[in-house]
Amino acid sequence: MIVWTLAAIQETVRLGEGQALNLVEIWNAGGFMMFPLGFCLAVGILVIIWKFMDLMAKAARNRSLLGEVDDMIAQGRLDEALGLCEESKAPAAQVLRAGLRRHDEGTERVIQAVENAGAIQVAELERGLVWLATLANVAPLLGFLGTVIGMIMAFQAIEIAGEVEATLVAGGIKVALITTAAGLTIAIPINIMHNYFVTRVDRMVIDMEESTGKMIDVLHERATHRAAS
Repeated sequence: MIVWTLAAIQETVRLGEGQALNLVEIWNAGGFMMFPLGFCLAVGILVIIWKFMDLMAKAARNRSLLGEVDDMIAQGRLDEALGLCEESKAPAAQVLRAGLRRHDEGTERVIQAVENAGAIQVAELERGLVWLATLANVAPLLGFLGTVIGMIMAFQAIEIAGEVEATLVAGGIKVALITTAAGLTIAIPINIMHNYFVTRVDRMVIDMEESTGKMIDVLHERATHRAAS
């Protein structure tokens, strides 16, 4: 991601007949605003790597658990399903466990327990996404701020020189726009990954809702049979 970002910035900055600024020159030309932009890039990469590994592991645990628990619940083996959920660290296990522990207390109690546990697990799954959303918003703003600062410096140079030279103005604008290019280039992949993670979380939540719905249906059916008998 770092290489792609810097390479993309490099492609946007050309000199003369196809001669490109190297990455060090781009960094230096961007001025001090490249440091907060670099910080955004570094934090974004760390969060993306951590979140990708975290969601992959939780999704794998969920898939492994839900297949077994759904079969046990469908067969009425609630104690075995509860024992399996007690041993598992999957997010779905925490939700199902909350409901199975109260399967003798009525459907309403089960639904309330499942909703409370589900809200906690959704918050846990979404942990870290606010960082990506913030970075995706802040990086372009930092780039625009660098552009404004660069333009101010360019006009200040014109004021000091006492005359307008095309090379002076063009050079200042080019340097100023480097930070804008950097900010946008950092924000785009971070925003893409943020949306990808949101989609993965939504998919996991849907799977958990389907499983808890099956559990509630089975428990309601059992309660109805007990009441009828």
